[in-house]
Amino acid sequence: MGAGAAGALVAIQLCETAARRRTPFELLLIDPAPEAGRGIAYSTLDPRHRLNVPAGKMSCYPDDPGHFVRWLCRHGEPGVRGGDFAERYRYGAYLADTLGRAIMAAQGVVTVRRLRTRATGCRWTTLPGGDPTARLELADGRTVDAHRVVLATGPSRANAEWAPEALRGNDRFIADPWAPGALDAALGQGDKEDVLLVGTGLTSVDIAMTLDRPGRTVHTVSRGGRLPQAHAVDPLPAAACTTPLHGLSLPALRAAVRQHIGRVMRTHGDWRPAVDGLRPVTAEIWTSMSLEERAEFVAQYGSLWNTHRHRMSPATAEAVARMRRTRRMRTYQGRLAAASARPDGSLTVSLTTGDGPRTLPVGWVVDCTGPGLRLSDTADPLWRSLLDQGAAMPGPLSMGVATDDGRLHGADGGTTRPLWTLGAPRRGELWETTAIPEIRAQAATVAEAVLDPWTAPALPAGGGSARRRTRRPTDASGFPLSTHAAAATAYRLGVDRLLKVRAGAPQALRRSVALDPGFAVGHAALALIGHECGADVDVSRALADARRAVRERADDYERSFVDVVSRRVLHTPADGDAALLRHLGEYPGDALALAVAVPTIAFSGLRDLDGTTALRVVERTAPAHGESWFHTSLLAFMRQEEGRYDEAGALAEQALAAEPASGHAMHALAHVHYERGDHEAGRERLRRWLAHQGRGGTHRAHFSWHAALHELALEDTVAVRRRWAEQLSPGKVDGVRALVDSGSLLWRARLAGAWQGPFPIGDVLDTAPVDVLERPATAFVALHAAIALTAAGDLPGLGRLRVHALRADEVQRSVIAPLCTAFEDILEERWTEAVRGLERLLPRLPGVGGSAAQREIVEETLLFALVSAGRCDAARGRLEERLDRRSSPHDRRRLTALSS
Repeated sequence: MGAGAAGALVAIQLCETAARRRTPFELLLIDPAPEAGRGIAYSTLDPRHRLNVPAGKMSCYPDDPGHFVRWLCRHGEPGVRGGDFAERYRYGAYLADTLGRAIMAAQGVVTVRRLRTRATGCRWTTLPGGDPTARLELADGRTVDAHRVVLATGPSRANAEWAPEALRGNDRFIADPWAPGALDAALGQGDKEDVLLVGTGLTSVDIAMTLDRPGRTVHTVSRGGRLPQAHAVDPLPAAACTTPLHGLSLPALRAAVRQHIGRVMRTHGDWRPAVDGLRPVTAEIWTSMSLEERAEFVAQYGSLWNTHRHRMSPATAEAVARMRRTRRMRTYQGRLAAASARPDGSLTVSLTTGDGPRTLPVGWVVDCTGPGLRLSDTADPLWRSLLDQGAAMPGPLSMGVATDDGRLHGADGGTTRPLWTLGAPRRGELWETTAIPEIRAQAATVAEAVLDPWTAPALPAGGGSARRRTRRPTDASGFPLSTHAAAATAYRLGVDRLLKVRAGAPQALRRSVALDPGFAVGHAALALIGHECGADVDVSRALADARRAVRERADDYERSFVDVVSRRVLHTPADGDAALLRHLGEYPGDALALAVAVPTIAFSGLRDLDGTTALRVVERTAPAHGESWFHTSLLAFMRQEEGRYDEAGALAEQALAAEPASGHAMHALAHVHYERGDHEAGRERLRRWLAHQGRGGTHRAHFSWHAALHELALEDTVAVRRRWAEQLSPGKVDGVRALVDSGSLLWRARLAGAWQGPFPIGDVLDTAPVDVLERPATAFVALHAAIALTAAGDLPGLGRLRVHALRADEVQRSVIAPLCTAFEDILEERWTEAVRGLERLLPRLPGVGGSAAQREIVEETLLFALVSAGRCDAARGRLEERLDRRSSPHDRRRLTALSS
């Protein structure tokens, strides 16, 4: 009942949880609004009405905080950040869209009906031996029956008890400013008349901005006379209170909170982090207070708390300040004492203020006092029927209703009826319960409670009894999967394509979770390839789905795999590596996990500085894989990293003989040819493989990059330009792959003097998402973002990347941040400083991941800086060292030029 924000959030959780569990039911959404999700709060069309919580805290999902921000980025606001304050109407669109997607994803499991009317009554009956059933009476005369009822009715309407009798019956009194068309008259012919808003909270601020007109004064009055405080433009993180607050008397609590705010003010110079730090413990503090203390708090401190806790966005605060400076908005502390009609239909109002009585001529009086606190006084027929029959009872201080974690208490104190509520009706027991961060958590809890009695084992594809299935399907490595056969088949296909480095893995994995939304490992694999392979995947969403699903059905292997992915995405590289090593120690035959561990072409791998850990893992897991082509491919790659090129080449050829499409084996062979200096042979082998067995491969751009390295070494600049145009230019390659391969090749070509004419690095940067350039998730991607920004001469971009790196994981802090500084020195032609910085970084580069050939670009940049700094002897020494390892016509010519 109710399909505004709270109802939509519950419906989203119900649909998605039911789809994961394959729990069929019918969902009725009863609400008269034309669109679900908006309710009163998010129906406003005024673009000046903004959320009073940053976008980064407004996700529908408690376990996926960035969901709303990503939605905004996909829907016309690509540069939005988590700290921005979106328009309220946009948030309503987000809720409606997310609900629509959840309903579509649950098709075949959940049947959804919307009844555009109001519920006016709810009567409970219990048949002998049956469950309680609700008969819902609707405003259009129909009745419907339901087995579970969620009251998502939002805040109760104010009853304007404060208003003088003469005012309540006057047409110039607007009792509900959010009602459709309520403000039309004040915005039309009467838009020059002054207006009085009773209330100075967030509602008053919104209405004041809507009614603001040149020549009009908007007067506001309240007992406290306080307007909401403003959010900081550059907010600081919340500061938790170090003093235990639970169980303190009200005077002791007040003193402790003031001390907390004082400490934070001295440390940060701002009170906001202190108030934000109280948010996680507000409900706990509230429940520990006696009823008398709660009543005293509401009477004495409620207004002060609300003005500091529920703040205006910076843009709104600036608009209000401008209105007050120009006297178009005036605020009074006091109350409305009387009102009378004037001959022209306008009003004369009398205020009692701290400065004495004041009389104002106004055209309109608007009730902006906000929702009523006492649900027991409500005139709403639905709540009235529940209270009158004892199905609900007033909550503490008669605010809202009494519940047990959202389930309503009846007058007898029991919770026998399957009847829940959330949000504003829980105000008396929680105090803070009207903001999205609280409501979304309650929605998840309510959905879980509603579905728990119905939850059954996951159904196999095509229906049928789950009990008949005695064996679970397995993945390619033989591990059982908690899903049905069709989803497992799609998953095996996706993993097979990943292991062969062939196209189609994301599509197959998406198919697996579409067939079974509760397939935890499928969601985790999607999150993994989005995070580490640059696949077009909403990583946070996929990971949240995996973590939800793994709690509901999974074995130890699946829980371990999801934990690995979670730690690689959400935690530090060290945590991710430790989890991966534990997993492979327990499950050495897991080919996908092994692929993740080895830093080859697909994944960033284990990020130890010298690569020995990955090698030990490959060697230790050999007995579990036998003579498989995949394990042989990885061993070939590790042997070439050790410099054992003959052995690596033989292993790669062995793997290719068993599986000619093995991208890992061909990749290892490409490195062998490059490190041996077999440039002609290497280029030709790559050409043949790409034309035949590698035609369906992913990362074709990377193999083309390898071929281009041979061509740079051979100083075949015509071939380099042709390969760029045909295989590596934007449009042929996009996103992260364009940074890693196309961008780095352009910089190498420029350093080698092999690129003349227009330099298309800007086209490469245009294909990369802003987040990848400024907030890369891994050090490997960050390295290539820095290279591309340097090639583009983008000093500000390097600065932003450096700031991000300093706040990221240890490898980014210790390697990427100083690398950005060294590249800035390159662009500013501070050659000595650049050389010093790059020389210090070279030994630490293996920790970034990737191959030696990829990281070599930093040494190429160092050689350029050495020559530019006039340190030709040092440059010669490095080139001689390299030529001792491998042949290169380009390096030989450079050495000759430096020696002449």
